[in-house]
Parts: sequence; structure tokens; C-alpha cells
Amino acid sequence: MMTKQTVTSKHAGGGSTSAFTLVELLLVLVILGILAGIVLPKFSGTSQRGRVVATQTQISAFKTALDAYDIDMGGFPRGKSGLLDLLQRPRNAQNWHGPYLQSDSIPKDPWGFDYIYECPGRHNPDSYDIQSIGPDGRAGTDDDICNWTLRR
Repeated sequence: MMTKQTVTSKHAGGGSTSAFTLVELLLVLVILGILAGIVLPKFSGTSQRGRVVATQTQISAFKTALDAYDIDMGGFPRGKSGLLDLLQRPRNAQNWHGPYLQSDSIPKDPWGFDYIYECPGRHNPDSYDIQSIGPDGRAGTDDDICNWTLRR
């Protein structure tokens, strides 16, 4: 036969109650801080790699659109309008069959900067150069992402 026991505790009268001490709470906070210090950099590195891959994919999409433009127009867009010619018909363009990009505007890179387009290119004199200046916002640094091989 089973008996039922009831447990009572006295809160106001000086009975014993179990609670966390300040030292135990500080220890838990330190452990959480250490875990955050280990985990957060890994997530930020993944985020940065994702942005680099997204930029490489966008440059590849520009390449596809520019190749289609070249086939229709007999050359790549030149002048100040540059990539905008992929979305809007240039003046005196008779064979333009665009828009060549599936967006309403030229996208910015994942860091919010405009892509730099030059035709003819300094690195690709027979075609064009296109690049993202990367997270630091400065051209010519090691974090630039472009359609040519950087010499480091």
C-alpha cells in the first residue's frame, strides 16, 4: 500500500528554501558568454561567405545578360549608361531585345555598393570589367570580387 506524503515549505518563517546563489548565477553568465564568443564568430563568417557567393552569382548573372546583349547588339554596353543598357533601350538601338535582367533596377552588391562596370575593361580589354568593391568599400583591395583574377 502506498502512502501519500505532502511537502510543505515555509517562506516567511525562516525555513530552508533552495535558490541560486549569486556566484552560481555569475558562473552561468560566464559560461554563456564563453559559448557566445565561440559561436557568434562562426555565424558571422558564414554570413560573410554567403555575401561573397551572392556577389559571385550576381556577377555571373551580369555576364549572362551582357552576353545576350552582345549577341543582339554586336557589342557590350559602353559609356555612362553601362549596365543600365541591360534594362532600358539605348538610343538608336535597333536590335535591342531586352530587358536582359529580371529586375527593375541594377542591383547593388550585398554590402550596398554599386557594381563597377567598364567597357572596354582594363583587365579584359576585349570585353568588360565588372567588380564589387567588397565589404571594405574600397576598390583595389584584397576583398574585391570581380570577373578577372586578382593578383595578390
